[in-house]
Amino acid sequence: MTRYTGLVDHYRSRLPLTPNHCAISLGEGRTPLIRIYNTEREIGFEGELYVKFEGLNPTGSFKDRGMTLAVTQAVHEGARAIICASTGNTSAAAAAYAARASITAFVLIPEGKIALGKLAQAIVHGAVVVQIRGNFDDGMRLVKEVAETAPVAIVNSINPFRLQGQKTAAFEIVEALGRAPDYHCIPVGNAGNISAHWLGYAEVSNFPTTINRLAPELQHYSRETLTDTRPKMVGYQAAGSAPFMRGAAVRNPETVATAIRIGDPQSWDLAWAVQQESGGWFDECTDEDILRTQRRLAELDGVFCEPASAASLCGAIRDIKSGKIAPGSKVVCTLTGFGLKDPDIIVKGGLSGVVEVDAERSAVEKALLDRLS
Repeated sequence: MTRYTGLVDHYRSRLPLTPNHCAISLGEGRTPLIRIYNTEREIGFEGELYVKFEGLNPTGSFKDRGMTLAVTQAVHEGARAIICASTGNTSAAAAAYAARASITAFVLIPEGKIALGKLAQAIVHGAVVVQIRGNFDDGMRLVKEVAETAPVAIVNSINPFRLQGQKTAAFEIVEALGRAPDYHCIPVGNAGNISAHWLGYAEVSNFPTTINRLAPELQHYSRETLTDTRPKMVGYQAAGSAPFMRGAAVRNPETVATAIRIGDPQSWDLAWAVQQESGGWFDECTDEDILRTQRRLAELDGVFCEPASAASLCGAIRDIKSGKIAPGSKVVCTLTGFGLKDPDIIVKGGLSGVVEVDAERSAVEKALLDRLS
């Protein structure tokens, strides 16, 4: 059996790389597609509901898929440093892959707007962290300005290699199901991921897509048709950070779902094209509903995702209950990051499962029996 060494080597024939590209990899990809039976039963869904748990990538988020390609290409071009703006997950991935490549990572983060788990990752991997008095959109503007003169490679999703890496999640879903799902639900922040997934589905179904026309750098690399269908792509945003629902950029986005707290998505045109081409839609979820879904998924099916991830399942459940997502469908929800990225949000909600008793056998037994009765 050949040892799996990551996305670059595994999908090289479907990626814009040559045999001379040396993969900068941490073994990303091959994340589980988990059918959440208990959630299905609770909501009465007569179909199949899955979560693609991207939180089990090496740095705990889907960003690793794109970062392995972006850093592989940067190193191939001779870059000594990379730079990104981030709400957290991109900075963690950039720092880890830069460390792997023995180059420097510069990350711009918004002051007070990043989960500590993600900040800790960037720091421990040795990134140079620059905290700005502004939001993600300010950081993105500054990264593009700085890269005009500084010798750094941008690894945000405006880098086409990022989307080429992220499209591989669609390959894995089709390989696991034997076909494309009927609906693919996904959290939307910067909108690169929904665009990348659609690119992936287009390639394995060998359908043309306007993404190739809107972004010629995102070439079509199909080598093998794996399915004759494509899903409806459904993007969910947090209500306080929902530019696709407002029809324009949101100046001061606010949400507990920090990974999608982005008011001016860089892949705006691509995401709208995906929505129209797939027959899907955008919608929004309140912070309260997102957090409720995050906890319920963990309690029912044992999957602990970060708040932004829960937006996809939150919206899907609502649309299943309303009938907008048809009964009998196969539905995949992308969970973009692991729950321990932002443990503070759980603690703030109260430690409802903690029972304090005396250090005596009788007290412990009583606590157990009270819960089982």
